[in-house]
Amino acid sequence: MKSRRPLTGAITALVTPFEGGNVAYDELRALVDWQIKQGINGLVPVGTTGESPTLDNEEHMDVIRCVIEQTRGRVPVIAGTGSNSTKEAIHLTTEAHAAGADAMLVVAPYYNRPTQEGLFQHLCAVAETTDRPIVLYSIPGRCGIEISVGVVERLRARYSHVNYIKEAGGSLDRVDQLIQALGDSLTVLSGDDSLTLPFISVGAKGVISVASNLYPKAVAQLAAHALKGDFAKARVLHQKLYPIFRSIFVESNPSPIKAAMARSKIIGSDEVRSPLCSLSAAGGKILFNAIANYEGKS
Repeated sequence: MKSRRPLTGAITALVTPFEGGNVAYDELRALVDWQIKQGINGLVPVGTTGESPTLDNEEHMDVIRCVIEQTRGRVPVIAGTGSNSTKEAIHLTTEAHAAGADAMLVVAPYYNRPTQEGLFQHLCAVAETTDRPIVLYSIPGRCGIEISVGVVERLRARYSHVNYIKEAGGSLDRVDQLIQALGDSLTVLSGDDSLTLPFISVGAKGVISVASNLYPKAVAQLAAHALKGDFAKARVLHQKLYPIFRSIFVESNPSPIKAAMARSKIIGSDEVRSPLCSLSAAGGKILFNAIANYEGKS
């Protein structure tokens, strides 16, 4: 069994760079190294930001293996292994475990919208395939369902390694409910950059961030200050970054963040896979104005 480092602080939901329709693995390796040098606390390959829906299974696992190999144990790697097919989620989780992932990010099944009982059974089946931490991922805006507090309680009672949740429902009240119900036995991570500070203020332990693809050092500092209880310093960073947090979702993620990264030469191209498309001129104006204002203040 791998040693289990805590999954806390600022964790980047990595983009998957493309070149000519293919995964740009050299760019991905360079991105991993840069993220770690900038002080990020963990990496998530092939989540929503990594365009998991449009990577085939072979690419999906190749990206995970590439990130694990390039990370070389310097920070935890949380592999995105969720699916709306239980069979596929089991396969991806098993393969990611074998590849050496430190933990798995398992999103609620999307589109087919199971009942909470179906969701519980799905997550149990995935949990049975690994003894490494599972980070539940509740994002009802994309999935059409949330992982209820009751389901989380049932999972925690059965599986000691189902002990994290990425909460992307936009509700501070739900974070309170989770912490009231489960206390320190469950670590809550924000799934929304703009809510990192308020979530930490009520007990969350970090963020799985999109913005940290562009500004890893600043996002890591924000989370670190908040986790130390220095909310004055955290608030200053939050206020500076807030327009970025908002504008990177001016159109469907990850088109805006990839456009910003390409413009800053962090990756070579803003290429995304269909049905996503490149950021529009109108969206770019909003995003790049926010970036210019932030960089002028930093």
